Amino acid sequence: MRALIALLLTLTFLTTAHAQEAEAPAPDRSATGGAQTLEDILARQRGETVDNSFRSDAVGNPESAAGMANQLGTLGGSSDPELWRALRFGSADITSTYRGPAATTLVQDGGMKWLTFREGPLSTYGAYLMGGTLVLLALFYLLRGRIRIDGEKTGRRIERFKAIERFGHWLLAGSFILLGITGLITLFGRKVLIPAFGHEAFSTIAIASKWVHNNVSWAFMIALVMIFVMWVIHNLPDRTDINWLLKGGGIFTKGHPPAKKFNAGQKLIFWSVILLGGSISVSGLALLFPFEMNMFAATFAKLNAWGISGALGLGELPTVLAPHQEMQFAQLWHAIVSFVLMAIVLAHIYIGSVGMEGAYDAMGSGQVEEQWAKEHHSLWVEEVQAKQKAAPESATPAE
Repeated sequence: MRALIALLLTLTFLTTAHAQEAEAPAPDRSATGGAQTLEDILARQRGETVDNSFRSDAVGNPESAAGMANQLGTLGGSSDPELWRALRFGSADITSTYRGPAATTLVQDGGMKWLTFREGPLSTYGAYLMGGTLVLLALFYLLRGRIRIDGEKTGRRIERFKAIERFGHWLLAGSFILLGITGLITLFGRKVLIPAFGHEAFSTIAIASKWVHNNVSWAFMIALVMIFVMWVIHNLPDRTDINWLLKGGGIFTKGHPPAKKFNAGQKLIFWSVILLGGSISVSGLALLFPFEMNMFAATFAKLNAWGISGALGLGELPTVLAPHQEMQFAQLWHAIVSFVLMAIVLAHIYIGSVGMEGAYDAMGSGQVEEQWAKEHHSLWVEEVQAKQKAAPESATPAE
């Protein structure tokens, strides 16, 4: 799972940066005495690769310090710029009375790449994904219309989900909706809400969103475990799923392929929620407990060792990450996977509400129209009816 997390995040984040980076020719630094030039600064802002060895190596030499009795001896072997360069490139020997995990990381400029990606590709493509999903669902509704019950309704009802199953579903659904809304406020709030409501109103909204997001996350994780335990046995793949997929679930034709309690489409939704929701939960825990769960450095090392990073053209991935970089990767992964899952859930909400007649009853009252059940889950109906028929036959007559 950790390898999958890092691989996908690498493809989305590092590939973007890698595509922008081109080895820039070394500029003439004779006019600056070997110090960085304006062209160095502009090249970094353009996303180009700049060889920083001319700075990272210029950190002074304590062994060449003048003696204490000599002129300037108290200044030691490093000037202030050299000391800050050592801090900047992580080569300074730092001690700290504070024992936190990030105590000795005094300068970490990877935040600029994180901020650029967060405000650029992440926000842009995330908005496209959400908006595109809504547009496609609207077009599908206009072209296909609502999926109706084909046969005549019987008026008889079949219990599809028990109360505890519906509770787990709605706990998961409600918490995910709240997490999605508050997450979008956190990502887009500065661009959208501040111009609309002002800084003070946004401050109140942002603080409330953060509190809701952090605390509702526990309900989401509990519900995720609940539905996995209750439904995993019904969502294991079987041969009926192949036929269902080949016929498109009957969505584009009249009549629906046979299916058990969950059809292939619902199984895809289930495993998407479990795997993506689980991944979101792990990265969310890393964000709730900063610097405690460092996943990416070790995973990058495995990808390098397995040759996956080289095969994808990403070169050697960094295996030494500052605690802040671990958090930045966790935040980006958390947002990327959340966008994907939100798009999937939007399609699920559509089918379970306006998209299909009778579908909402399954999670509303737990009782569905018998004809609807026969059309969409005929194999499951046969199992239920067989159990109901076997129950009276096996009962012991009262004396």
